[in-house]
Amino acid sequence: MPEVAIVDACQRRRGGGSPTAVLDDAPLTGEERRRIPTELGTSHAVFLRATGVERARPSYTLRFFTAAGELPACGHGTVAALALLAHRAGDDAYHAVLRTTHGSFDGRATRNGDGLTASFDPGPVSLREVRGPELEAVAQGLGLTPEAVAGDACVASNGRPRLLLAVRSRAVLAGLTPDFPLLRAACDRYGLLGCYAYSPPDRHGRTAARMFAPSIGVPEDIANANSTACLAAHTVGSGMDRLVVDMGDHLGRPSTVTAAVHHDGLERRIQVGGRAAIVRTLVR
Repeated sequence: MPEVAIVDACQRRRGGGSPTAVLDDAPLTGEERRRIPTELGTSHAVFLRATGVERARPSYTLRFFTAAGELPACGHGTVAALALLAHRAGDDAYHAVLRTTHGSFDGRATRNGDGLTASFDPGPVSLREVRGPELEAVAQGLGLTPEAVAGDACVASNGRPRLLLAVRSRAVLAGLTPDFPLLRAACDRYGLLGCYAYSPPDRHGRTAARMFAPSIGVPEDIANANSTACLAAHTVGSGMDRLVVDMGDHLGRPSTVTAAVHHDGLERRIQVGGRAAIVRTLVR
């Protein structure tokens, strides 16, 4: 078994973040891969496999696992992987091409004191309107009353669909007490990864969010970068090109994910990421 690095991804003020296991790929069974997050106390494990050079940059294939199985993508896992690769390379500015089952994309990391700031382009985001029964079922699973919903909801996907649901305030967000069996049943019924609930961003693009994904074995995610990228795609129509999203406070792991929308003519690209630090290395 290769060494396992535990990386706190998407930290806030050099603390908190989502503990993520990152290791080089090995001939492991799916069951063995699923056991690693549980054994190490992380929500996800990321497996790296070097694949040579692509577009004049080192290239890697990433695979992501939770205790429930493999995922096609994981945003904070990608941030953690980039931080470890940059640390190994010893570069102050690191670039790589990353490939997942969802596609290939560019990633970068820059050294920032005793940590690294990593970001990547998760690719295009598709958005669709959410229908009444779908919204009602998920809101019921979250324990939300109609008055607590801000009315701005959609289903977004950059790999797997998830419901983006605005609530009235940070106080409403902090007070959510989901019925996880009910929420999972609603997400499974409508083919959703989960629900990303958020408070309306202020004029500077700062907001808070909580990501619930019981269908993939993660009742609540400490930090969720791919859903934050989806939110950036959803809010860009209101003229907001940058988001700073606080997550993880309810779990005692304060985290922050950033997303920026870059305009290139009619094309829009989203860069999402956060600060990461390698906190320990284990030999299993």
